[in-house]
Amino acid sequence: MRSRTWDEFLTPCLSVLADGETRRRREILLAAADNMKISDEERAMTISSGEARYLNRGNWAITHLSKAEAISSPARAHWKITDKGRSLLEKYPNGMTEAELSSESGELYRKFRSHTPRQHDLAVASVEPEQTESELTPLEQVEEGQRRNEEMVAQELLKRLHQREPAFFEQAVLDLLMAMGYGGSFGSATRTQLSNDGGIDGVIDQDALGLSRIYVQAKRYELSKAIGRPDVQAFVGALHGAQASQGVFLTTASFSSGAISYANSVQSRVVLIDGALLAKLMIKYGVGVQTKRTVQIVEIDEDFFE
Repeated sequence: MRSRTWDEFLTPCLSVLADGETRRRREILLAAADNMKISDEERAMTISSGEARYLNRGNWAITHLSKAEAISSPARAHWKITDKGRSLLEKYPNGMTEAELSSESGELYRKFRSHTPRQHDLAVASVEPEQTESELTPLEQVEEGQRRNEEMVAQELLKRLHQREPAFFEQAVLDLLMAMGYGGSFGSATRTQLSNDGGIDGVIDQDALGLSRIYVQAKRYELSKAIGRPDVQAFVGALHGAQASQGVFLTTASFSSGAISYANSVQSRVVLIDGALLAKLMIKYGVGVQTKRTVQIVEIDEDFFE
């Protein structure tokens, strides 16, 4: 029996949301499956993780529609159609392929696709390596899958951080620095509202008495923006005003070469963390993410057979 490919779910998922209502992910997938007349036998098929195969394919379709900005998420696990989605549904009412979705989408989707497999066959699209031929060892396949997943999560982290209010972002970066070990056993992190030029958004006390402090600046900028030298200069000025010798400047965006050169030239120790590094650190230290599944990799114990 033929299983539906993930891109066969694209148009049905948009059709379910065509009335403009906001729906939960599972509600969308079940309604789409009903419209596609997926049989009980096909619904009973599972992938190696135990998840229903058709739900796995549908979830992948929702991810692609989100990255293509055809649907939006006004609340966690809830989705609604966008004007872009309506346009796609009108143009492809009887079904849409990955290639057609890509041709209608912008830079965000193309960047997303650059970190995901480009093969169009059923097995790769549904992330089932046991059904594909590969020159990679099983361990390398797991590592490659983990890398792709973390790149996708990193993109989503930055998008979510940018969508939230400044206070949320400021607290998030303080949580990250504390998770990284700054603050020690008895230290603390506090969001501040200081008036120095450039502003200081937070202070981390490295010890219980506050004898050693790290000052923090957090800029929630557009992901495509680059922070220039003037912003870093302003932060250094704020550090001087607070008689501080070290600070961390974190952003969802990037830093210009001039900003990086300036930070490296000043006497104060200023660490710049751009969006790419910020997302990696959040994943590494478990801030804003959760581990969904742990995979145990085994190999032969050569000492046992000696």
